[in-house]
Amino acid sequence: MVEAIVLWNEPNNLSHWNFKLDPDWTRFAEMVKVTSAAIRSVHPELTIVLGGVSSCDCDFLRLMVQHGVMDHVDAIGVHGFPLDWNHWQIDEWPARVAEAHEVTGKPIWVTEVGVSSFGAEEVQDFGMRRTLALLKDRVERIHWYSLFDLPPSWPAETRHKEAEGSSYYRHYYLGLVRSDGEPKMSVKQFPTDGSVGFCQWFHFEDPRLNDAAQWMSDHGVEYLRTGLSWADSYRPDATKWFDRQMKVLEPFRVALTLCFTPAHLGLEEHHTSPPKDNQQFANFAAWAVSRYAPSPLRQSLTATEVEV
Repeated sequence: MVEAIVLWNEPNNLSHWNFKLDPDWTRFAEMVKVTSAAIRSVHPELTIVLGGVSSCDCDFLRLMVQHGVMDHVDAIGVHGFPLDWNHWQIDEWPARVAEAHEVTGKPIWVTEVGVSSFGAEEVQDFGMRRTLALLKDRVERIHWYSLFDLPPSWPAETRHKEAEGSSYYRHYYLGLVRSDGEPKMSVKQFPTDGSVGFCQWFHFEDPRLNDAAQWMSDHGVEYLRTGLSWADSYRPDATKWFDRQMKVLEPFRVALTLCFTPAHLGLEEHHTSPPKDNQQFANFAAWAVSRYAPSPLRQSLTATEVEV
């Protein structure tokens, strides 16, 4: 079941939102407002999460407060990778999430947190133990990133690719299971009581989908963050793939992230571009919610009207 809609992914990261085209994030803030209204129109009770803020950046959250975004979301998603990319230390997690809550007045969901095994599996093993201890009882959701390593033949979602050096290649080692299917030592640290979920992205027609669902089921995972790409919705047979993905993931509480602009609908022809028309993204969000997270209240009202 879909328990929440997450609006965009790392909007303060140039690899996911081209803020050079939107330097004060006014377009982004307006997109969130318009899209939230569209979602509420089809499912008033569904939780809406502000898309995961890279590096738990509270200055960005202050800007969102100034733009009036907090009146349109129910929770705040934050991301953090202090052992790989962020310029702060792992022990700062409690202070970071406390500040995010104070700034926004909203519950905090850690929609991505992880540690790569790029240098050594022991680093990931330590990082998982320490991170979960620091976040326990401080946030409403912990989505560990990720279950599977990224296959070496696939591209990582960054702007400058291999030119980023080791920062780029760390993307490939964030899973608890290697790309050949072998578990890493950190698997033993993952809680099997349902208290921690995953963030696992599935590419279009991803062959790992069923294996992921089986692994999570076998290891007591109850909730998951994944996404539907607005850009992918224009591929041939897109709805068929979306339907299959969401059917396989039905046993889990899914935080469904909606993001990525179709090239022909952006200010520039790139998936990180702000849309030319925010209503088009809002329409996609309303369609996704109607199809994959229909409102029980509205279904009940419709049934009553039919009976009458």
